[in-house]
Amino acid sequence: MRIAVIGAGALGGTFAALLSRAGHEVEVTARGAQLAAIREHGIRLSGGFGESTALVAAAEVLTARPELLLLCTKAQDAEAALAQNMGVPGGLDGVPVIVVQNGLDGVATAERLLPESDCFGLLAIIAANYTTPGEVRITTAAPSYLGRGSGPADAATKHWQAVLSGAVPVIAQDNFIGAQWTKLIVNMLNGLPAITGLTVQEVVGHRRLRLAMTRSMREAVRVAVAHDVHFGALQGLSDARLRLFVRMPLALGQILPLSMKWRMGSVPNLGSTQQSLRRGQPSEIDFLNGAVVREGAAVGIPTPTNAAITALVHEVERTGEFLSPELALARLAAAA
Repeated sequence: MRIAVIGAGALGGTFAALLSRAGHEVEVTARGAQLAAIREHGIRLSGGFGESTALVAAAEVLTARPELLLLCTKAQDAEAALAQNMGVPGGLDGVPVIVVQNGLDGVATAERLLPESDCFGLLAIIAANYTTPGEVRITTAAPSYLGRGSGPADAATKHWQAVLSGAVPVIAQDNFIGAQWTKLIVNMLNGLPAITGLTVQEVVGHRRLRLAMTRSMREAVRVAVAHDVHFGALQGLSDARLRLFVRMPLALGQILPLSMKWRMGSVPNLGSTQQSLRRGQPSEIDFLNGAVVREGAAVGIPTPTNAAITALVHEVERTGEFLSPELALARLAAAA
């Protein structure tokens, strides 16, 4: 099958390499050093899914209409990336699209720009480090979750799940919208590592940073509950567990980030937001902690911890300097 991957970063590179290894004809879009590296030696994949090199077609924009499109850019780049690739011979409208992004808005963006396309979301729990052009290291191999809407997984979802599962573990997800909110809770792991330059494991291992992370997760859960969200089951998290978490005393609630650290394993994980900053790229923090702030404002739920984390990540973007844990905690306390 001809499969296109727009955005060959950590996750895009992972899916492109695994789909190519499974025998699909893959074309990716990339820029700069990443594009040059892929053209020179392919995508080198290592870690949790094994060692392989995928020799895939690569260009700044797609050159051929695919049979399936994976949109793997950062959330803030999704609309522009789709628009830049509309000129592919035969166009993109009508091509099935799987949006592999954090946040809550990706599928809706694809549906708006490609009204004739079947659009799905894929929640990737894979942890991948991409700090060297053309090379991706999987630090945590995990299934991904495919779906759309808030009902049971439909026949089209199950069809594409079967296609993808020939290359990478994929589960057809019921209540996908609820699962997006569950993934957003998981993504609260990203902000504090991006502020401090520590790994996710180091942040969770730091008692006071872990408490701040727990506060950010609790705010996110409260916002979702106020929106009448029924959380989708994902990576050991469920609606019942998350509603219990938000009712626990803060000290007991720390069990949630600690359990996530345990699932992550011992291989250092920088988090996708910190990786973007280390590459000198804008982060998607406005679609993670920033999304909690926006959705909280819509229902009158205060989100001071998420607002402070969002602001501090943008500060690190501007200055290029990480904050010490002590300074980050002082700034968080002042904002709260």
